[in-house]
Formats: sequence, structure tokens, C-alpha cells
Amino acid sequence: MTWLFLVLGGNNETDRMSLLVFKAQIIDDPLGILSSWNGSLHFCEWAGITCSPKHQRVTKLDLQSFKLKGHLSPHIGNLSFLRELHLENNSIFNYIPPEIGRLSRLQILHLQNNSLSGEIPVNISRCSSLQDLSLGHNKLTGKLPEDLSLLSKLEVLYLSSNSLIGKIPSSYGNLSSLEVLSAGHNYFLGSIPDSFGQLKSLAHLGLGSCNLSGTLPPSIYNLSSITNFYVHMNNLHGTLPPNMGHTLPNLENLLFHTNQFNGQIPVSISNASKLTYFEISLNNFVGKVPSFADLSNLYFLGIQGNNLGYGEAGDLEFVSSLVNCTSLEMLEINHNNFGGAFPESVSNLSTNMWVIMFDENQISGSIPSGIGNLINLEQLVLGTNQLTGLIPSSIGKLQKLKELLLHANKLSGTIPSSLGNLTSLILLSLSSNNLHGSIPSSLGRCRDLVAMNLSSNNLSGSIPKEVIGLSSLSLILDLSTNNLTGSIHGDVGKLVNLGHLNISENKLSGEIPQELGSCTILVYLYLQGNSLQGNIPQTLSSLRGIAEINLAGNNLSGEVPKFLEGFRFLTKLNLSFNDFEGEIPVEGVFNNESALSIIGNTKLCGGIPELNLPRCKSDQSNKKKVLSLKLKLIISFSISSGLLLVSLILYLLLHGRRRSKSETNNNSTFGSPMTISTLKVSYGDLLKATNGFSSTNVIGAGSFGSVYRGVLDMEERTVAIKVLNLESSKACKSFIAECEALRGIRHRNLVKLVTACSSIDYHGNDFKALVYEFMPNGSLDEWLHTELGQEQRHLNIIQRINIAIDVASALDYLHNQCHFSIVHCDLKPSNILLDNEMVACVGDFGLARFLSDPSRVFSSFQSKSVGINGSIGYVAPEYGMGSEVSTYGDVYSYGILLLEMLAGKRPTDDMFKNGLNLHNLFLMALPTRVEQVLDPALLQAEECGTANTKRVQECLISIAGIGVACSAENPRERMEIKNVVTELCLLRDLLLGNKVA
Repeated sequence: MTWLFLVLGGNNETDRMSLLVFKAQIIDDPLGILSSWNGSLHFCEWAGITCSPKHQRVTKLDLQSFKLKGHLSPHIGNLSFLRELHLENNSIFNYIPPEIGRLSRLQILHLQNNSLSGEIPVNISRCSSLQDLSLGHNKLTGKLPEDLSLLSKLEVLYLSSNSLIGKIPSSYGNLSSLEVLSAGHNYFLGSIPDSFGQLKSLAHLGLGSCNLSGTLPPSIYNLSSITNFYVHMNNLHGTLPPNMGHTLPNLENLLFHTNQFNGQIPVSISNASKLTYFEISLNNFVGKVPSFADLSNLYFLGIQGNNLGYGEAGDLEFVSSLVNCTSLEMLEINHNNFGGAFPESVSNLSTNMWVIMFDENQISGSIPSGIGNLINLEQLVLGTNQLTGLIPSSIGKLQKLKELLLHANKLSGTIPSSLGNLTSLILLSLSSNNLHGSIPSSLGRCRDLVAMNLSSNNLSGSIPKEVIGLSSLSLILDLSTNNLTGSIHGDVGKLVNLGHLNISENKLSGEIPQELGSCTILVYLYLQGNSLQGNIPQTLSSLRGIAEINLAGNNLSGEVPKFLEGFRFLTKLNLSFNDFEGEIPVEGVFNNESALSIIGNTKLCGGIPELNLPRCKSDQSNKKKVLSLKLKLIISFSISSGLLLVSLILYLLLHGRRRSKSETNNNSTFGSPMTISTLKVSYGDLLKATNGFSSTNVIGAGSFGSVYRGVLDMEERTVAIKVLNLESSKACKSFIAECEALRGIRHRNLVKLVTACSSIDYHGNDFKALVYEFMPNGSLDEWLHTELGQEQRHLNIIQRINIAIDVASALDYLHNQCHFSIVHCDLKPSNILLDNEMVACVGDFGLARFLSDPSRVFSSFQSKSVGINGSIGYVAPEYGMGSEVSTYGDVYSYGILLLEMLAGKRPTDDMFKNGLNLHNLFLMALPTRVEQVLDPALLQAEECGTANTKRVQECLISIAGIGVACSAENPRERMEIKNVVTELCLLRDLLLGNKVA
């Protein structure tokens, strides 16, 4: 009888044994929460257990957010009195046991934010008392069980962010108590069932990004209880009912964006007086936009990317109604057909406004001076319209403005000097207008500007040195197609981070300044259509990463510099209509007729036959061709020998100077474009600098060698010296790869290569070393992970964001701003080094790869011999399946690195097993549980320097989202690195603007 009682009804001993079996299935309990589950305490006193006072039976098991890892034991089904099971926000994996169906008293089942897989058990439908079933953010597959419709008491069904398929069962319309249905981010088929119109208690309908099609059932619009209506990013079509605002009076958030809805926006929408977030962008809506006058709670209005408006007066009347929306902060009506005059009422919108986007319309009239009232505005985007009149000087009052885009209008007058007050400005575009007068020197005060475009206007006068030398500019400075006069000031040399400089089609005179050679990151240089004279300066030889140069239509003279043929990334060179003379080089860009334009220079000779130039009088051209042929023969033989290959690289880098073996034994060195001086070092120099390569000077070690701290006598300069371990078969290839990668690039966030040494040591053995600028604050890894016995160091939130921006900027440069993309292939914290000011620099290019670079002499050698090793935890998953190297792989590594910075845990941490990794950890935590997986120090107010921890938490959630987006399993779904830079900069500015750091 006792046995029968245990089986059929159970007792408290059954509960105890079931709990112990549950504990046995937990393989990792980092917080020790289950340590109390032992014989010294009654099980009702164990952590996370609540028992009924009368029968001492388990009624509640609450172990949420304790970082538990393991299986969910089937014995959980023996806790027959259980009413609540909370295991959310852990690392529970494998399947959901069907034995849960035995729990007839169960009311709450919370298993969300784990790593559960398999199908949803049909047996859950037997939990007849179930009110809350939350299984979201797992890895569940299969179809939705029809029998869940039997849960007549179910109020919450949360299935979002899984991999569920098939149609949504129409029987779910029978869940008469349902208040929350959240199943977004799955892979359903078909349409939303008509039966959903029966869910009279439904308040939250979340079916965004589910691959749904068809139309919305008309009956859904009659569910007056709905507050949140999310069906965005599907393939839904149809129109919105005219009485929608009346039938959905409690609506607070409506997200219908990125579908195929059409028709007009219902006039009745203003009746939904609680509406806060209204986004219907990227659909096919047409016609007039109704009034929003009664929506005092409206925070975001997004109607961009439709066909709204008729391109005529009256289209923007609705903007005046928004004056009553005192909570409004974001207004995005861009990419429509709106016409008529720019509404004066914009000046009276809420002072909380921080985003106004009206671009890509047909809006005319002038910008009202009252726009300066919107003191919290950060983005003012009015480009590609038909605006006329002056740029209001009152815009200078918008101290928080980060983007001012007024391009492609018909604005006239001068550029207000008050724009110089916009010291937070990042992007400024006034191009393609009718502006005249001079460029105000006050723009030089905008020291956060990364891009400025004033092209295609009627600007005159000289280029202010404050503008031409604005060192923050990194993306573009475009002053082309104006009437600018005078010379190019030498302060242009301060544009050391600039990638694109265009001052063509003006009336500039004088010589090309020598200082331009300091702009070593330049990729595009356009000076054509001016009256420049003199020679091309020799200093431009440092622009090794340049892709396009256009100097056409000037009065330049002298010989065409030979150094241009060594620009390996140069694909377009236009020297036409100048007065150059002498012999044209034959290598590099000069060997490609389609990449070179030299017409209108009558004194040139030589070059490749396709140019049809006269032969030069001397035979120097023939001699150089013979030398070139010899060089090619040397290349073909050198590929078979690693030693000869290294020698050949040194030969090329020394511009063809040859040395005998006796000369190179003690001092075979080369510099790079990264070099601050033409420093040459020998084995003896490095031996002395490191005190005989003493172990006390070792500051790092890797698979290809050790890194020493050293002091070079000749400059009394502290450097980091990487000595290659030539016993490793890959060390020589790593040496070549790193030299090749670093010799043609320069960026403030790349570790600077000072010089290199390939020589023989005092025992006659080969010796190879790379000498870098010393980074006194060590590696990011040392700051994130303090080893036992080391001094505890910590990075606050702003420091971590700054480092994340630095690394992303370096990748953006390598991937997008070098002419041939460079893939780092080994991005991880130990390869991120920090200088005196905690600026992060990416180092160790030993596995770097060039993409699509047919001009590289050694590209075939590298592609066959230098495999993708990378580092465990950071290597993109597609590499393990044999995929080709791509920039996507670096973005994946960056995403993992970013999440590591947030969590303070390496991707190889012991907690990451059985499918759990950093990506999944944060994916499951987003958006509401991120705080629980963060490095706790990041949420300490004293670290953030503010009491506004909510703002800090919001930013951390956003950063976590970026990390998850970058580390997506599908390469094509990963975030673009240039967008990462932009997003992180905005988040940092958001914190700094509120004095967080």
C-alpha cells in the first residue's frame, strides 16, 4: 500500500527525492545556490523551494537567473503539488520533458531565456491549471502543438525567438483567457488565423518577424483590449480599417513597419489617445496623413518609406497637430511624396524632440528660424527636398546636434558662422545648394566632425586653415565644385585620419602642399580642375594606401614621380591636361592603360606600348624593363624557398637595393610606412635593447614567438620587440603576412610598426623580429581578466565603449577604407593594446589576409600556405565549415569581443558548454535580463559617475544588442562594422551628454 501511495499520489519523500534527482542533472552551479540541498536541512528550507504549510509539499520552485547549467529532469513531473516553476534566465539545455504534463496544479511555467531544444511537448496541454507558459528565447523547433488550445485558463503564451515552424493553429482562438500572445521571431507559415478575433481579453499581440503573409483578420481590429500590436517585418498586406482608432481605444504601441500594407492612415487613429509608439514605415501607404492632435502621449511617429502625400500644399498639415504631442521625441517622415512649404509649426514641437527626418520629399519653403527652439535636437535631416531661403543662424543654438544634413536643396545665402557653435556635430552636409560667400572659419570649432560636405555650391574665398586642418575629420572632406580661391594651406597635413579629400573644380592656385604627405590614411584624393602648379611633392610617397588620385586640369609640371608605381592599391590615376614631361614609369598603375589617363601632356615619353607615346631619347626605359624582367624571374624562383621569399620582400621594400649575404648578416632591416623614422636595427641592437632577451623583459608570448620590452639606444625609445620562433613552421609566414599587412596601412587604432629585422644571430641562426611602438597599458585581456596574484584593474563603461569604438574603427578602416580589404583573422583581447591614454590599437597581423588583390606578388603563396588558425572562441563558425576568409569573420570575432567586454567572461569560460556561448547568453538575456549577465561593476553608480542608472542600463542593452548582431551565426545577418562605429559613438555621446562619465 505504501508503494502504491508513492506512485499514485506521492508524499513529501517523493518531493525530496525528485528534487535531488533534479539537482543531479545540474552540471554547473557557479553561485552555489544548490549547496543547501543536502540532508542537514529539510527540503522545504532549501534555496528556491516553497512548501505548503499544512502538507509540507513543494508548491514553488524558483531558481531563476542563477546561471545554472544542465538538463531539466523528467522527475520534475513528480512534484504533484507544484504551482510555480521558475527556471528562466539560466543555461538549461536539451528537451522539455513531457512529464511536466503530470503537474495538474501548475499555474506558472517559466523556462524562457535558456537553451532548450526539441519540440514543445504536447503533454503540457494536460496542465489544466496553467495560466502562464513562457518558453521564449530558446532553441525550440517543430510546430506549435494544437492541444495547447485546451489550456482554458492560459493568460500568457510567450514563445518568441525560437525556431518554430508551420502554421499558427486556428484553435488558439479558443484560449478565451489569453491576455499576452508573444511569438515573434519564429518561422511560421501562412496567415494569422481568423479565430484570433475571439480573444476578447488579448492585450498584447506580438507576431513580428514571423514570415507571416496574407491580411490581418478584420475581427482583430475589434479587440478593444489590445494595448500592444506588433506585426512588423512580415509579408502582410491589406488596408487599415477607417474606424481603427475607435475599435482599438486602448492602443499604446503599434508596430506595422516593413510589410506591404497600403491604403490610407485612418483618420480615427487620433482617437487612440493612449498611443505612444506608432510606426508604419516601409509599407505602401498613400494619401494624406491625419491629425494626431489628441495623442498627447505620442513618443515616436515613424511613417517613412511610404508613398504618403501628393507633392502639393497641405501635405504637411498634420505636423501642426503634433504641437499637442508634448511627449514627442522622434519624428521620421522621410522618403515619401510630401510637398508644400516647410511647416512653421515645427518650431513649436516638444522641446524633447531629438530626431527630425524630413529628407527625400518635395518640401519647399524655408527653414523657420524657430527651429532653434528645439534645444535637445540631435538629428536634423532635411536633405533632398526643394527648400529655399537661408540657413537660419538659430540652428547654432542646437548645442546637442550631431547630424545636420541639408544637402540637395535650393538653399541660398551664406553659411551661418553660428554653425561653429555646434561642437557636438558629427556629420555636416550642405552640398548641392546655392550657397555663396566664404566658408566660415568657425566650423573649425566643431572638433567632433568626422564628415563635412559643402560641395556643389557657389562658395568663394580661400579655404580657412581651421577647416582644412580639422583633425577630427576621418570619413570625408568635400569642398568640390565651388569657386574657392587661394592656395591649399599647409594645415591640410593635420588631416591624419581622413580617408577622402575632394577639393576639385575650384579656382585654387599655388603648389600642392608638402604637408599633404602626412595624410597617410587617404584613399581618395581629388584636386582636378584647379590652377595648381609646380611638381608633385616627393612627400606624397607616404600615401601608400591611396586608391584614386585625380590631378587633371591643372598647371602641374616636372616629371611624373616614380614612387607612384609603387602604390600597390592605386587603381585610378588621372594626370591629364597638365604640363608633365619626361619618362612615364611602367610598373604598378602605369602598367594598366585603363587605370591611367595622361592625355594633354605633350612632353611625356616612354611607358607601356599601349600608351602610344614616343620613345625617350635615352635607353633608360629599356634598362628598366630588363631590370623588371630580372625581378620577375627572381620572384618565380623565390616562391619555392621561404628564405628567398623573405629576401625578396626585403628587396622590394628597399626599392630594389640589393645586399650581399655578408651585408645582411648583421643588419638586414627595413622600415614601413608606419615608421616614424627610417630606423634600422641589427640583431645586436635588439640583443642590447632587451638585456640579452632577458626573461624579465618578456611582456607577452604567442604561438609564433615572444614579445620583449626594450629600449633602443639610438633613440632612447621604449619599444615592443616581437622575436619570431623560427622553429615553428608558420612563424616565417606570419612574419611575411604581418610585414605585408602593416607596410601599406596607417590608422590611429592600429599598432604602429617601427621597423623590422631579418638577420643572423651570433650563432649563425636565422633571426627575425618586428619592432612596434610600446603600449604602456598592456592588452585589453589583462584589464578584463585579472589572473591570480595580479593587481586588480577595472574599466568603467565609458572606457569600454571607447575601446569598442577604437577597435571597430580599426576594422572599418581595414575592411572598407583600404583599397583592398584586409582581414585580421585573429581579433581577440590579447591582440588589443592600450596606450598611455587608453586608446586601443589592434595588433598582431600574423594571420592577416588581403582580399581581391591580384597585384600582390605573394597573394597566391599566402592563400595556399597561411591557413586560418585564429583563436578558439573567436573564430567565425563558417570557417570551421571551409568557408573562404571574409570581413564577416572579423565582425563575428568583434561581436564576441564586445560581449566579452560586457560580461567579463572569456568565450572559453567553463560555463560555455553544450551549445551555450557568449552570443546565446546575451541573446537569451535581451532585452529585459541583460543586467543579470553583465560584469556587475558596470552597473555600479560610482563607476558610471551618475545616479541615472536607467540610462546606463539602456545603453548597455543597446551595446549587447550590437554584440549579438555582430556575432550572428549567419554571416550575412551580421551588422556592418561601419554601422557599429556610428551606433557606438551615438551611445557614448548619449552618456557623455548626460555627464555619465
